[in-house]
Amino acid sequence: MADKDYTKQFDELLMLAVKNKASDLHLGVDRKPVLRIDGVLQEVEYDILKEVDITGILESVLTKKQSDKFFKEKDIDFSYNLNTTGRFRCNAYFQLGKPACAIRFIPDKILTLEDLGLPPVLNLFCQANQGFVLVTGPSSHGKSTTLAALINEINNTRQEHIITIEDPIEYVFKNNKSRIDQREVMTDTQSFARALRATFRQDPNVIMVGEMRDPETISTAITAAETGHLVFATLHTNSAAQTIHRIVDSFDGASQRQIRVQLATSLLGIISQRLVPRIKGGTIPACEIIFNNAAISHLIRENKIHEISSVIDTSMDQGMISLNKSLSKLVNDREITREVALKYSLDTAGLKTILR
Repeated sequence: MADKDYTKQFDELLMLAVKNKASDLHLGVDRKPVLRIDGVLQEVEYDILKEVDITGILESVLTKKQSDKFFKEKDIDFSYNLNTTGRFRCNAYFQLGKPACAIRFIPDKILTLEDLGLPPVLNLFCQANQGFVLVTGPSSHGKSTTLAALINEINNTRQEHIITIEDPIEYVFKNNKSRIDQREVMTDTQSFARALRATFRQDPNVIMVGEMRDPETISTAITAAETGHLVFATLHTNSAAQTIHRIVDSFDGASQRQIRVQLATSLLGIISQRLVPRIKGGTIPACEIIFNNAAISHLIRENKIHEISSVIDTSMDQGMISLNKSLSKLVNDREITREVALKYSLDTAGLKTILR
């Protein structure tokens, strides 16, 4: 293993992903590398990777502490810098007793909301002084990229102290008008919850939580929003209603009423997005967007969350939009096909009634 430069091999594989404009790279034993391009997995022309290759790559890029953790716990998240090309979010794991790795490309440049094709109304979240904003959607559908765009908009337009808590750090921000401190779980702090509690003594204006994984983190994030901070976070959910259910259901019955009351007061809004294939190639976001108004606050407090969709449909003048309306607009703008819209809709019957 010592005779081969595995770091160089890893860099070559990453450059292969960048060259092919892939979002993800998958490495496994006795397989060729696989790229995800425009959402589709494609095997690439490359030598079949052996166990010694995967193990050698991981041992060359992981620290001793990370390597020990990986071989003990059988999976680990880490990030990797490739010169000036960008960063990569990696997850190494075992399958059938052999190591494998899934790698996500994080471009060096942070795109704007306009660059990403997101509605301009999202800029309203960047202008708020306090409250709770959630960016949600399925895995691998651009939540981190949207979150980075929102944070960087604040960085470029306001003089604030921003603290991010991530596992691992993905986009690296460059201070502009704001000062940004980025903390990585297991490197700069022991956990999301611990780092979030510590922010109360670090004088932040804006807090970004990469992922809310447990009730303590959720509760502390909501409290931070209640006490004068602007808090951004992500969740793996498919809609605004499902997001609120997920938060409330994270707590036991005795605490759910209190969490609903806190959420009804502190929530600013929810962006629920998925990336859908464009006719001309690549992907484009379709979004459900809600802003917390008196009607939605009442529904959360009274546990009538299933009625939120009807409020979205009657509040378009406030910037709200349903996923079906977003998909329908993309079809009418000839960005996506009718078939793609129906595939990504959560209510195909409803979408068919509004498609032209």
